[in-house]
Amino acid sequence: MRKRKILTVMGTRPEAIKLAPVVLELRRRDDRFVSRVCVTAQHREMLDQALRPFAIEPDHDLDIMAPNQGLAQVTARAMEGLDRVIREERPDVVLVQGDTTTALCGALAAYYHQVPVGHVEAGLRTDNRYAPFPEEVNRRLVGQLAENHFAPTGHARQALLREGIADSSVFVTGNTVIDALLWVRQRVTERRPSLPGRLVKALDGRVTVLVTGHRRESFGEGFENICQAIREVADAFEDVLFVYPVHLNPRVQEPVSRILGNHSRILLTEPLPYEPFVWLMDRATVVLTDSGGVQEEAPSLGKPVLVMRETTERPEGVAAGNARLVGTGQRRIVDELSQLLLHPEERTAMARISNPYGDGRASERIADILAQIPD
Repeated sequence: MRKRKILTVMGTRPEAIKLAPVVLELRRRDDRFVSRVCVTAQHREMLDQALRPFAIEPDHDLDIMAPNQGLAQVTARAMEGLDRVIREERPDVVLVQGDTTTALCGALAAYYHQVPVGHVEAGLRTDNRYAPFPEEVNRRLVGQLAENHFAPTGHARQALLREGIADSSVFVTGNTVIDALLWVRQRVTERRPSLPGRLVKALDGRVTVLVTGHRRESFGEGFENICQAIREVADAFEDVLFVYPVHLNPRVQEPVSRILGNHSRILLTEPLPYEPFVWLMDRATVVLTDSGGVQEEAPSLGKPVLVMRETTERPEGVAAGNARLVGTGQRRIVDELSQLLLHPEERTAMARISNPYGDGRASERIADILAQIPD
């Protein structure tokens, strides 16, 4: 039987985390697959950081990032590089994940070469083309280009069917982020990862709120509101520590540093590698986030999540009671977070583990499906 060559394309930290288990599974089945990896390095430092624990070395590194690039420049450089790689590799399938510019470019470049596209984490929708921006339109376009759609949940599957995607091409696999999360959690449980000394000392058994925030559509007033809300709650709760690994985007760094810097109960850190981040999330009391991946990860660790967005393409956690949408208004964030901090019984109710996003075997299912697709 001829081995099937799979080219996996990724460019950002979330893509790396969510595709790493798939790459490892394909490599494990080296009697059936030839696995090749191409990174655009849309997020250079954070991408490398995410791949390290999985010991994945890319076969192609486009290294497309340059200072002050806009979306058009990122898209143009990614398309040019991916076109060249696909022409050289001649893969049987190109795998892309989610809704990034890299995912869109990978799918479009593969289509130009008439190579089938497999879309991991297909079918997420907010039905608002500008929230999240540009991700909502990216994933819709990838949905039109892909031939195989690996939906994380039944809800995502239904979204694809409503858009006219053929039933036979949609597979509910669970989300690969749960595969990565459980694998890393086991590792950090057995051996604590290297952490900044000031972080270990600051935690010291305290009630901890883990914060992540970086969404493009919140830049400006929304992000100012988020930071002001965090500071207000930190001022009010003397026994609570806020830990915020700050995204490298200057439009995040500036307001965070200006509003949240130099507060004794707010610890700002550089973006953490995935292993320390999972260790920290596993020990947090509450998670405050606008991240899509964290919305999936935290409920799987039994952590209550407040989502600082107006809408979410991951409604399963909200429906299960693990997460609440709190928007980007200062008053709402302060009220909801204060309520959770004041009432442990509410945290306990939200923290029940229902894990709507998967069982840790999504990568196996994706590999099974790829092995069965006719040549």
